[in-house]
Amino acid sequence: MKALNSLNISGSEVLPLVEGGKGISATNGASAGAWAAAGGVGTVSCVNADNFDENGEVIPQIYHGKTRIERHAELIQYGIDGGVRQVKDAHDIAGGKGRIHINVLWEMGGAEPVLEGVLDGAKGLVHGITCGAGMPYKLAEIAANHKVYFHPIISSARAFGILWKRAYKNYGEWLGGVVYEDPWLAGGHNGLSNAEDPFEPQDPYPRVVALRKMMNKFGLEHVPILMAGGVWYLRDWEHWFDNPEVGLVAFQYGTRPLLTKESPIPQGWKDRLLSLGEGDVLLHRFSPTGFYSSAVRNKLLRDLEARSERQVEFRRKAGVDEAFNTEVAIGKKKYFVKEDDKASVLEWVEKGFDTSMRTPDDTLILVTEPEAAEIRKDQKDCMGCLSQCKFSNWSQNPDTNYSTGRGADPRSFCIQKSLMNIAHGGSLEDNLMFAGHAAFNFATDPFYSNGYIPTVKELMERIATGD
Repeated sequence: MKALNSLNISGSEVLPLVEGGKGISATNGASAGAWAAAGGVGTVSCVNADNFDENGEVIPQIYHGKTRIERHAELIQYGIDGGVRQVKDAHDIAGGKGRIHINVLWEMGGAEPVLEGVLDGAKGLVHGITCGAGMPYKLAEIAANHKVYFHPIISSARAFGILWKRAYKNYGEWLGGVVYEDPWLAGGHNGLSNAEDPFEPQDPYPRVVALRKMMNKFGLEHVPILMAGGVWYLRDWEHWFDNPEVGLVAFQYGTRPLLTKESPIPQGWKDRLLSLGEGDVLLHRFSPTGFYSSAVRNKLLRDLEARSERQVEFRRKAGVDEAFNTEVAIGKKKYFVKEDDKASVLEWVEKGFDTSMRTPDDTLILVTEPEAAEIRKDQKDCMGCLSQCKFSNWSQNPDTNYSTGRGADPRSFCIQKSLMNIAHGGSLEDNLMFAGHAAFNFATDPFYSNGYIPTVKELMERIATGD
């Protein structure tokens, strides 16, 4: 394989190997610092980052506020304190080598104050910001004010063009790179547009070539593209090296760094990664963000699939719509459904799914009473972890009275609770386990034979060989 040439990323010559951010507590100061120390770009996740007490134990993020607004303020402060701590740890471990980036989701609750707070609290220690999950128009301005490079995460040339023309062109000197995140292959939340078919993956090469053409039109030939999603063996991407159609390119790894000694995820999660097969990662739309996302198809996702299948259109009164003239009783409640749906509803009730919950789309889902109680509790406990949430109907916009204007959707789930649980030793089956679609390679890649878990340095050396 061709040799990996260093690139100028966020103001320094480094290996073109970037650690992906990976959301809540799946990337931290230890992993990012080790990645930077090995000569690449380490990324601290500043999405509800962990902080530690004087004994080095994780400080639980417990919320005391009686209202969502009060809990939202606590969430922001937890995020700032944890982010600053993790960046400082990464800086110490890196020892002046590589680059340290932070990752935030633009649609996370309090993204702007968390980002500002971390940059202020870890002043001079952050070299770059990666940010996606939405259209982060203010990212460039914030980065420039702090003299930090910004790396927007996009999934199409069109998205970057909109961001550049509306917001980024005035801060071009601080554009450190553009992350192209493949919406069909990357783990976590993906940027599929309404015009794209989630079941018809597109080759990333022409999409990246289109991005490069657009960037060149804006005079950004010197800015690297960071390819993210589906990258495993670099030998498979060798035709991208020194390719004028692609231009300067680096490769971002999200899934492979999960299985390293420095990775903060629990050992059980690491063991599970070693046993995944092709097709075990599901591209789904159950996330309360409304985005598509990719995660291991465990019990949580299977339950969400089944919950949505136990769904029926309804009306509360007869005569409102002549198609809905068949009465059906679910517990103590009566609804009017289409005649053809009555048998299904009665069958679900007979199987124990005897509690109805209304969705914002004039449908009912049928669940067990314990499931309904858990859904209601999770919705009540909402702390505004997203800028707007389908599951709880929270919006951080005071102009809408902190509401999305739609009812809470019981077909989704509390993503904050789930990601916090799995990151800190909770059930691998009942919580969201993000992973990219190339994760099945853990089971067949000889590098991981007999359950071998490398250090970050060993992994990066392996990647550089093409394997």
